[in-house]
Amino acid sequence: MLFNSLNFAIFLPVVFIVYWCVVNKSLKLQNILLLVASYFFYACWDWRFLFLLIFSTLLDYFTGLKMPAAKNHRIKKVWFWISITVNLGFLAIFKYFNFFSSSFAELILNFGLYVNPWTLQIILPVGISFYTFHGLSYVIDVYNGRIKPERNLIDYSVFVSFFPLLVAGPIERATHLLPQIQKKRIFNYRESVDGLKQILWGLFKKIVIADQCAEYANMMFNSPLDHAGSELILGAIFFSFQIYGDFSGYSDIAIGTAKLFGIELIRNFAFPYFSRDIAEFWRRWHISLSTWFRDYLYVPLGGNKGNMWMKIRNTLIVFLVSGFWHGANWTFIVWGAINALYFLPLLITGKQHQNQQIIAYNKVFPSIEEMFKVIRTFILIMISWIFFRSETINGSFIYLSRIFSETLFTVPNFSGVRYSLMILFLISFLLIVEWNGRKEEYAICRIGTLWITPFRWCFYSLLVFLIGMFMPTSETPFIYFQF
Repeated sequence: MLFNSLNFAIFLPVVFIVYWCVVNKSLKLQNILLLVASYFFYACWDWRFLFLLIFSTLLDYFTGLKMPAAKNHRIKKVWFWISITVNLGFLAIFKYFNFFSSSFAELILNFGLYVNPWTLQIILPVGISFYTFHGLSYVIDVYNGRIKPERNLIDYSVFVSFFPLLVAGPIERATHLLPQIQKKRIFNYRESVDGLKQILWGLFKKIVIADQCAEYANMMFNSPLDHAGSELILGAIFFSFQIYGDFSGYSDIAIGTAKLFGIELIRNFAFPYFSRDIAEFWRRWHISLSTWFRDYLYVPLGGNKGNMWMKIRNTLIVFLVSGFWHGANWTFIVWGAINALYFLPLLITGKQHQNQQIIAYNKVFPSIEEMFKVIRTFILIMISWIFFRSETINGSFIYLSRIFSETLFTVPNFSGVRYSLMILFLISFLLIVEWNGRKEEYAICRIGTLWITPFRWCFYSLLVFLIGMFMPTSETPFIYFQF
């Protein structure tokens, strides 16, 4: 069930009405409803994988109880590693087995030996990387004594499978979400209106920006040799805004939907394309994943402690693992390595923590220096997205070599070039709105609050009109569902 589908447009109001009008007097019934709705939501993808989600939930729930009850640290450690091994084992089988099998066969072939790779004919369970990380963070926190194990199975199951974040995040922590699940929730009109506004903005970014950019990004990346360098640059720009509009749009819809049920999810995007360096970009892009790797991988490895070589090692590991988390393809690993190389000069010079404040915080426009830094950072990120989007590493280099050819300075001339100009106009509209709302949680959080009511509703009506105008005839899945 997609957020941008008719099914969800029916599902959400039904659950909302029952939640606040039927079971609103009982916290237990509210949580049971959320759990049933979440399992139904997930089963709409493929009901068979619902059993995998339930098994993973029960595994982490029971190991969480067993660890503090263990008679000694050795037994506690055994329970801990049972959970870690099984969870990562599921990821290895469903997501990475075929990749490792094929890569091993290619490696052996370099030594003159042919091995027919053994692959599994299975599909990737949607959201497995996300709900697995929910469970892993809980088990690690219980093991380290940061939180006490949750004894209420219903509450813990809602934490793992809450439907707004189930298939593509944000990646929540038990320390943040579980207390909200356990606390009585009272309907808040303003919070619900705020949630609807964030859902509206998320749908705009997905349908009007991401889906429209996708058509031309796919055209360029599917056949780069058929297009001039100037056209391929447009393709790279379109993909940059496709993935941003698609994933941040999903996060907005997820966070807004959670607000309708009185639950606050962690922020996942903070206007990353206004970043002045790579470190700032990664503090603003997919925040829940970046902070997860920081807390559960980078810090345990030693973090910023030790000498510079240890810091460089830890940084490289985090970026490479982050790339591999995104998919079983060498292109994602190279994408992670490129971002690590971008980051290392800041780490070595000790400048990775600069640019903490929002750009041009008390100004209408950025300075020329800030503008230059933002453009430079965006170009670097756009180049890395080429590796992320391409099917193969060789395809990435073909795309780049074609860009930096003599055709770079030609006038774009491809099928639909005029329509693409309209998409660039829509991207400009997105950037203007987000620039004006960059101090807020999401772009239109406060927009129009000082306007008279007719102007404010005209703006919202414009967004609704654009969403309806560009609504596709068939459902278009979100990019991060494949991860």
